[in-house]
Amino acid sequence: MKSVLVTGGAGYIGSHTVLELRKQNINVVVLDNLSTGHREAVQTPYFYKGDIADDGLVREIIHKHHIDAVIHFAAKSLVSESVQKPELYFRENAMKSCSFFENVIGEGIRRIVFSSTAAVYGSAHHQPIKETDVLQPVNPYGESKLMIEKVLQWMGKVHDVKWIALRYFNAAGASLDGRIGEDHEPESHLLPLVLQAALGKRECVSIYGDDYPTHDGTCIRDYIHVLDLAQAHVLALRALYEGHPKQNVYNVGTGFGHSVKDIIDTSERITQRKITRKVDQRRAGDPPVLVADSQSLQEHLGWKPRYSDLRTIIQSAWEWHKAHPNGYGKTVDFT
Repeated sequence: MKSVLVTGGAGYIGSHTVLELRKQNINVVVLDNLSTGHREAVQTPYFYKGDIADDGLVREIIHKHHIDAVIHFAAKSLVSESVQKPELYFRENAMKSCSFFENVIGEGIRRIVFSSTAAVYGSAHHQPIKETDVLQPVNPYGESKLMIEKVLQWMGKVHDVKWIALRYFNAAGASLDGRIGEDHEPESHLLPLVLQAALGKRECVSIYGDDYPTHDGTCIRDYIHVLDLAQAHVLALRALYEGHPKQNVYNVGTGFGHSVKDIIDTSERITQRKITRKVDQRRAGDPPVLVADSQSLQEHLGWKPRYSDLRTIIQSAWEWHKAHPNGYGKTVDFT
């Protein structure tokens, strides 16, 4: 293994994956335009601020660092924004990824790990969700990710590219050493919103519907610790180096779900602070339950969740948010 190019390596999941790669003594180069990522989160000395559609920059990185594999995170990922601006998501996610793949494949790279999403399934009709289930995205974000998977399918056939796409569920938590964590603007993920309320940075947490057919009436999701998710990317990369993968697409999740109220109640116990909650109307398209079947990932790649019990997830996130109440703060441009 020479060097790995990680696009979007300054983002939440990308930065934790870079951290795990570095622990494996893998040389990592990050390319990120910092539109949503943070320079302080980059866990490698090799960082380039730029766009994946900058063909010249991508080729320069590949040659200078002898890149022979890519882990592709770079994407816009706000579901609500994708509904309002579908053209933005198809351009930034699908079109730019297609151009990026064409460029790296043209430079001889034949190993690609792609960060996909459970949003490609849409409102699944049964649980847990298997990789073979129907793919019916209900928003442009999910549709754009599915388009990228299809691009990889065809490029893989035509150009003999080895690739794996990881469809992950609800990433949460932070690095156990407190170095990096979750910092989005605007924040849309449940756990950071809950912990911000615990810190007094917001008045309350909205619960969108408490009349679902679940044990407490609130939506259930499969939460996976970001370090376990990062490890899945490392294992996928190794599988590409060791030979043909047994399949191209894997779910990444625990197989267990926690409700919105479960998250809030457990957060109250861990933070020892009262978290005010407010029940609002259901959001369109929110299914009652979304849980992953990740048996294929465990059987084929030897992956096992190590940190994805709810207490570890919330405790690690709480330590990060307490130490970084304003996130990473103002991003510093070192380029």
